[in-house]
Amino acid sequence: MDLMEYRAQALFDRYGIPCNVGRVIGSLEELEGLRDSLAYPAVIKAQVKTGGRGKAGGVRFAENYEEAVAATRAILGMNIKGHIVRKLMISEKRSVTREFYLSVMLDRGTKCPVFIFSPEGGMDIEMLAKEQPEKIFRAVVDPRIGAQGYTANYFASKAGLTKPQTKQLAALLRALYRLFIEKNCLLCEINPLAINDEGGLIALDGKVSVDDSALVRLPDIAAAEAEEPVDPLVKEAADFNFLYIPCEPSGDIAVVSNGSGMIMSCIDHIAKYGMTVRASLDLGGGATADRIREAVRIILADPAIRYLFINIFGGITRCSEVALGIKGAIEEYGIASPIIVRFEGTNKEIALETIKPLKNVIYADGLISGVKALCDMKTGGDLK
Repeated sequence: MDLMEYRAQALFDRYGIPCNVGRVIGSLEELEGLRDSLAYPAVIKAQVKTGGRGKAGGVRFAENYEEAVAATRAILGMNIKGHIVRKLMISEKRSVTREFYLSVMLDRGTKCPVFIFSPEGGMDIEMLAKEQPEKIFRAVVDPRIGAQGYTANYFASKAGLTKPQTKQLAALLRALYRLFIEKNCLLCEINPLAINDEGGLIALDGKVSVDDSALVRLPDIAAAEAEEPVDPLVKEAADFNFLYIPCEPSGDIAVVSNGSGMIMSCIDHIAKYGMTVRASLDLGGGATADRIREAVRIILADPAIRYLFINIFGGITRCSEVALGIKGAIEEYGIASPIIVRFEGTNKEIALETIKPLKNVIYADGLISGVKALCDMKTGGDLK
């Protein structure tokens, strides 16, 4: 579960991380109620669970109340990558001299938390990793001892921080790590972490992602998120214990698989061929034919999705059940969208016999061949 920025900032503040906590509004009337308490110049940010707000016009500055009204009117209701802006955070515009990137996340290779730091902050970390990987530094955390001062010394040496700033960074790392552990986070990110005019560190923006399975132990976070509007397809999928993930609004492809790693692999390979995934759905384990039928219906309920790529490794989820579910969706809901299917594992041969008569279903013997078939289809190939 990704938290809105204002909730991330509230957690930072609670854990003693210097940050730029703001006021949250959802209407011009609420802005009017804050008229005499806002500090200017101010920054007004759209609160959506996606990046690219600035480029989309979802971050604006105001020198006075009249400009704040104009910015609020312009941003509320804006569509940013498929996310409708319903809340804004208004905070004081800070004057800074430098910006950095800092995060802590789970490193699946070492099975330990890892800090990631870069002297280049305020930009897309994925793009930085691709174009300037030498500017990204990592420090794996031994969970038996937690965050240590030598990690701050290491990062400070790469950024040229002063001794007081290094001491502050060490305290910030310990606080961020404590937040990461105590709130069962998958990611705690500060981008940018900045140096203000007084030489101190401050988190200007933040992202916190919490493990969904831990929400039962986090009633405060669960209750707060329950107040947020939910995409109807996300909610419907959750009712079947599926995980529906909106991806890129410009895409026209959907991916269904049984495992987040397989989904990411599909999306990566599809992107390599210059195509874009609009949404994905994780079936989890042990899906029956009836549930698969509903999964296909849900993922294709978005009229912008024209192609469906299904990649299944049959184990607990049997390939034969998936095939019956696909057949059921086509017959019961009249689905005519092209579907490319890749099966591997339990009852594969039975599954192939089930889908063989289905005219809008193509079988691919591997992930790469499936993506190639999808590419050929989008560029003019016909179903065979």
